[in-house]
Amino acid sequence: MSSNIPKMKCLIIDDEPLARFHLKELADQIDFLSVEGTCATALEADTIVKEKEIDLLFLDINMPYLTGLEFLEQLENPPLAILTTAYSEYALEGYRLQVVDYLLKPIAFNRFYQAVNKAQQQFIVSEKMKKNSPFDDPFLYVRQSDSFIKVSWVDILYIESMQNYTKLHFKDKSLVIHQTMKAIEESLPSEHFFRIHKSFLINITHIDMISGGRLFINKTELPISRTRKEELLNQVVYKKLISK
Repeated sequence: MSSNIPKMKCLIIDDEPLARFHLKELADQIDFLSVEGTCATALEADTIVKEKEIDLLFLDINMPYLTGLEFLEQLENPPLAILTTAYSEYALEGYRLQVVDYLLKPIAFNRFYQAVNKAQQQFIVSEKMKKNSPFDDPFLYVRQSDSFIKVSWVDILYIESMQNYTKLHFKDKSLVIHQTMKAIEESLPSEHFFRIHKSFLINITHIDMISGGRLFINKTELPISRTRKEELLNQVVYKKLISK
């Protein structure tokens, strides 16, 4: 790992003391992880996440008062998350929330190592984008199997979340990539891209029309969440409104 990339600050959340101990023991073997704390409930973790800069959560699902999924869903800007659970039936729900990985207990070190490496890759991309801000150059590369395809973010119409994948929509094609929406959003210029919904990130230069709770881009109708509509109007529309 490059010395310019900081360690990932992680938080372990599990209501079972032995599970917390085991996860900390695994994390302590990884040189790019720094365990900032362990919590027995999501309520306890909520305070820490809001007070500290946490990069990665190891998050159990079945916990008292607030489940891991409920906790993750209510965070406005959640850290990267790896779900740890004894129940496989929550996997799809976890990927809907764009978790990095889903580890079934008992957790073997090789699966743990695989998951944290995926998290680190996403973290490195995010950190480099924060430092370099290479938005004067409109070109990015996306991976497709063994190939790297050069694309221009200027030409991206909108981006759609598809569980643990995202789909980049262009006028004449679309590309599916294995990346979370959060990571992609952080790698694109915020003055050009706006999150209108949990599942959709749009390039504002390609908006054709906004009507009610819907937005149209290249004849495609997309939903706008109620919480995001007013911000979209204030940041994008009202500044350029020529008729009242």
